[in-house]
Amino acid sequence: MARISYFDAAKHPETLPLVERLRAGRKGSLINVYKLLLHSPPLAETWFDHVSAVRWGTNLSGRLREIIIIRVGKLNDIAYVTKQHVPALAVEAGLSIVECDALADWKASPHFDAAERAALAYADAMVTKTSVDDGTFLVLRKYFDERAVVEISVLIGTYLMHNRVMKALDIDLEP
Repeated sequence: MARISYFDAAKHPETLPLVERLRAGRKGSLINVYKLLLHSPPLAETWFDHVSAVRWGTNLSGRLREIIIIRVGKLNDIAYVTKQHVPALAVEAGLSIVECDALADWKASPHFDAAERAALAYADAMVTKTSVDDGTFLVLRKYFDERAVVEISVLIGTYLMHNRVMKALDIDLEP
């Protein structure tokens, strides 16, 4: 159960334009993450803008984006993220359910190519060590240009923030 109440937009008509914008960006629904963040409308709005830019405003493929998001969620043990992305968003981006499941132990899996493995190793380093050694970085750089490296880094960092906030607030899974 969430540690704070879910925001009741009906009691705060002044937030209606923002609530409608959030719903429009989430295919008509107001998901729990925004029901928590709306206690601070400026943070809900900037969170939405940032996450939207990270997810939809980069040159990363949808497949790579979902691989990274799901892996970061698995490393942080965040069921909310996994449930939000698997199966709907992941499958839409070209991942199979078997591949999503394999992200728990991607090193032992035959499902990921060399570039995806480089990004997964980089994500693991950023999440578990807080720094990336030169070897891991050089392997990533072999497959991705400077823009992609920045986009991958910010994607991982964003989902680290996302995961930690959701864990701290003990967000409930969507029904």
